[in-house]
Amino acid sequence: MPVRLLFVGDLVGKPGRQALSRELHRLVDRYAADLVIANGENMAGGFGITEETARELFEMGVHVITSGNHIWDKRESYPYLNREARIIRPANYPEGAPARGSIVVKSPGGVKVGVLNLEGRVFMNNLECPFLTADREIARLREETPLIFVDFHAEATSEKASLGWYLDGRVSAVIGTHTHVQTADERILTNGTAFMTDAGMTGSFDSVIGVRKEEPIQKFLTQLPAKFEVAKKDLRLNGVVVTLEEGTGRALGIERINVPCG
Repeated sequence: MPVRLLFVGDLVGKPGRQALSRELHRLVDRYAADLVIANGENMAGGFGITEETARELFEMGVHVITSGNHIWDKRESYPYLNREARIIRPANYPEGAPARGSIVVKSPGGVKVGVLNLEGRVFMNNLECPFLTADREIARLREETPLIFVDFHAEATSEKASLGWYLDGRVSAVIGTHTHVQTADERILTNGTAFMTDAGMTGSFDSVIGVRKEEPIQKFLTQLPAKFEVAKKDLRLNGVVVTLEEGTGRALGIERINVPCG
């Protein structure tokens, strides 16, 4: 039987959580999704994760929450991140950073799936090499399951594409996050890994990547600091569904999702 993973692109604030709440069960039913993964690094007021917002996602039916550089924006959440194994942060942060970089979870149907989070270095933080970190983490995850999903939180499309090809045949999927702009390059690479440069954003599209338009425009015009606020109109859910072969972990299909949420 094929295994289907539903991945939801970066949730932005309460509007992103509302969009997910409206559409998640419909999407799970439509695609017969076995496991739901969502990037939640911006889901608490647009920046960071809190225990309250994470619990809200788990109650909706999300199984694993991935993240990125903004996971650190709510310092009060650090103890919770250490306790809650279902929230993962990029594995290439230094040892001692709150949370874990990967997890193996069982779907409600009993299928083991490894989920790995990595962060890029081009135009971002000076971290351990995501390629070498992936080597180490994948070797450990493959001891338990051939089904491995990678959320690569990165800015540069070239770095994302390079990691996809580097891991082709060793993981089931490499899906990019961070830019909040969905790309149209979903495909299965030569050796069976599903790839997409960016899954996009879940939240307000009457916005500049999820925040009110006025503040970013003024910042670009004046180069002065600005406080960004989450936008609330034209909600959409972006994501991707990946279909995998259970025994081998090879991708059988990948479908981009862009759903208006009323």
